[in-house]
Amino acid sequence: MDVFLFSFHSSGDIACMGICTSSCPTVMAFCFLEELQWKFSASYDSTSISLATRSYAFLEFDNIIQKVKYHFNYTSCSQMKNSLEKIQEELKSHPPVLLKLEDTELMNGMINGHTEVQMGSAPTYRMQPVTPLGILSLVLNIMCGALNLIRGVHLAEYSFQEDHEGTGNVIAFLLSFLACIFQCYLYLFHGSSKKMKAFVLFFSICLCNIYLYGLRNIWQILFHIGVASLSSYEILTRQLMEKQPDFGV
Repeated sequence: MDVFLFSFHSSGDIACMGICTSSCPTVMAFCFLEELQWKFSASYDSTSISLATRSYAFLEFDNIIQKVKYHFNYTSCSQMKNSLEKIQEELKSHPPVLLKLEDTELMNGMINGHTEVQMGSAPTYRMQPVTPLGILSLVLNIMCGALNLIRGVHLAEYSFQEDHEGTGNVIAFLLSFLACIFQCYLYLFHGSSKKMKAFVLFFSICLCNIYLYGLRNIWQILFHIGVASLSSYEILTRQLMEKQPDFGV
């Protein structure tokens, strides 16, 4: 039964791995990996490496790998004497770390009661596309929020100059403004307890507008509550959609 050894060599941002039979000298394996690392550094600059975002971005480098592999398989050790001696000296000064399978399992937390690492990839999600009705609810919500903010600021200036009897109305306007902004946020972005937050914001807008009866007529109050209802409906109906994993191949 053949025994294979895995050899690793890393330098900077480049790491190389080689699989060799047990009959292959260790110095030869590391000499091969160092040669590959040097060839790769000569073929690609740091900018090309940092811009690589997909798997197999350097697939054309396989041609160089095959050439180096052929060179090492069909070249005698005497012809590579200088390179081998250099690697031999480096291995003496910095001996390679020998790892066993049990060591890698320990580092990955797979023993001593730790949960095994699941190989399946976690699903990725995104929100459903924004609908025309959703865009309308956003526009109306922003408009209502702006009206609440303007009325609240003007009323605050008057209340602080004359008396403090209108403080409750100022708070109601500003709370309505904040509720409108948070409704827009809930519609655009996913978050936990979305349903509960949507109902809290809706009832807050309703209570604030009912409290403001007198400063607003019944039609204005119904308009603000209607916009809040539309926004709440859009928040609750816009769900997550599962995105198929992109392996970048």
